Amino acid sequence: MAKDPVCGMTVNEEMAKWKSEYEGNTYYFCNERCKTAFDKSPQRFVK
Repeated sequence: MAKDPVCGMTVNEEMAKWKSEYEGNTYYFCNERCKTAFDKSPQRFVK
């Protein structure tokens, strides 16, 4: 299970509809809104 970097919700990587690549890592999202927020400013959510 992965953690949505935007809202903190747990996401099943195998079932996730939304994902993004950033600096060689894959991030999974619970919904399109979280993915859109991440894609606009990924450095804000990656530590």
